[in-house]
Amino acid sequence: MHRLSHLIGTTSLLALLALSGLSCNSDDNPTGPGGGGGGADRTITIVGMNGASSYSPSPDTVNVGQTVAWHNADASTHTATANGGAFNTGNIGGGSTSAAITMNTAGSFPYHCSIHPTMTGTLVVLVP
Repeated sequence: MHRLSHLIGTTSLLALLALSGLSCNSDDNPTGPGGGGGGADRTITIVGMNGASSYSPSPDTVNVGQTVAWHNADASTHTATANGGAFNTGNIGGGSTSAAITMNTAGSFPYHCSIHPTMTGTLVVLVP
């Protein structure tokens, strides 16, 4: 029952943040096999520990208001964590896809894997 009330509280907070125009920052968003990401406008693939080539495509571009999910095609758990804290997928297990994150702020967002910091990517969010 505690998990259900925590889930309802978290969902309410994320809905409030989305309505207020703030970026979503989901620090604890583990996903199981095949979970998350359904319906995202863009899906970026995590290809593994390859430095600046760890995420594909990178850089990638979306418009303000579009959603992005990350699919982990590697066997190891990874994240996509914006360097400035604008977004964080939480842990994404091998073969899984993160929840979709709405990009509400224009700009260039370098990001990395918080587990393997040498893995880097960039997401550019444009005003349509």
